[in-house]
Amino acid sequence: MPGSLSRLTTLQLTHQGEGAGSTQSIYSLSRQLAQRGHRVLVGCPPETLLARQVAATPALEHVPLDFSSLRGVAQRLADVIAARRVDVVNSHATGDRRALTWLRWRGRLKEPFVVTRRTMPLTLPPELVAVGFTADRTIAVSAAVASALRRRLHPGGRLRVVPNGIDLARVEAPPSPQELAQARAVLGDGGRPVVVVVARRKDQHVLLRALPALERAVTVAFVGIGPDDELTAAQAAVPPRHRVVFVPFTERPLAFYRFATVAALPSRIEGLSQALLEAMSLGVPVIASAAGGNSELVYPGETGLLVPPLDPAAWTRALERMLGDDAFRLRVARTGRDLVRREFTIPRTAERTEVVYREAIERRRLLAGERSR
Repeated sequence: MPGSLSRLTTLQLTHQGEGAGSTQSIYSLSRQLAQRGHRVLVGCPPETLLARQVAATPALEHVPLDFSSLRGVAQRLADVIAARRVDVVNSHATGDRRALTWLRWRGRLKEPFVVTRRTMPLTLPPELVAVGFTADRTIAVSAAVASALRRRLHPGGRLRVVPNGIDLARVEAPPSPQELAQARAVLGDGGRPVVVVVARRKDQHVLLRALPALERAVTVAFVGIGPDDELTAAQAAVPPRHRVVFVPFTERPLAFYRFATVAALPSRIEGLSQALLEAMSLGVPVIASAAGGNSELVYPGETGLLVPPLDPAAWTRALERMLGDDAFRLRVARTGRDLVRREFTIPRTAERTEVVYREAIERRRLLAGERSR
C-alpha cells in the first residue's frame, strides 16, 4: 500500500444510515479504505440503507448496533473494539460520538477516536467542547464546518479539514433502462427545462416561492421527498405554466440528472453537499444557497451560482440567468465538472483521512508513554 498506513482495522460508526448524503459519503469512504488495504467494519443500525450497502459489499463487515440506550450501545462498542482488535474508531454522527465519549471518560476506550463532523454544528457548546477535547482528532468536511466549530470553542489543535469526495465510478455507471424510463415518465416530456433537487427535506419551499415570478416555464422535480403542508401551500401559488413533481426517496436517484437542465440546492445549513458533488461531477450546472460549505464548491459565475438563503426573489433571478444563457450554463457546468473531478474525489478523501488516523494513533502512543514512530 504505497504512501498509506500499514493495514489497519477501522470501525466506521453512525447511529443513522438511512437516505442522506452522509450515508453515501460514509459508504464510499469505507469502500475506498478497504480498497487501500484496510480492514473496515461499519457499525450502524440493522435494516438501514447503509447496512444493506455494506452487506452487499464483500470487502466490508457490518456490525449491527442498537442505539436506543447509550449505556447499552457503549458496552456493545467496547466489546466489538476489543474482540475485533480495532486500531482506530471513526464516529460520523451524534449518537455514536456520545457513546464513544462516555467510554473514554470511563477509561474503557484506549484506542484512537476520531470524530467526523458532516454538518454545520448545532450541538450546544458545552457538549461540543467536551467531545472535542475527548476525541483525538475531529474531521470537518469543509472549511465552513471547521470555522463554525472554532466559533463554538472546539479545540483548534485537534481539528482537521478533509472534504467529502465523490465516487466517480458510481456516478459514471450508466443508469439502467428501467431507471431512465422511470425518471422520464416522472418528468414528462413537455419541452420545459428541468430543475432537479435531490435532497431530503431542506428549504425546497423557497424554490417553489420563486416560481411565480419566473416567466420561463420549467419542470421542477424534488427527488427524495413528498409534499408536506408547507410545500403544498407553496405549490398552490405556482402558476400552471410550471410543473412540480415530488419523487419519493429512491436509493438510485442519479438517473434524474440525465434529464436535468439545472441542479438546485436550496438550504440554509450545509456541510459539503453530496448532491452538489454528484451533479457537478456529471456536468450538470448548479445553483445553490450561499450556506455552509456550498461556497467551497460553487464559485459564483465560474462553477455555478450562489443565492442568499431563504430569498425567493434571488432564486428567480438565478434561474433566469442560468436558463436564459446557454453559453454561460455550458461554461459553468464544464468548469464545475473539472473542479470536482480534480479536487473532490474519494481517493483524495481517503488519503487525507488516513493522515488524520495516523495523527490520532500517534497521539494515543504518546499519551501512553510510547516513543514516537
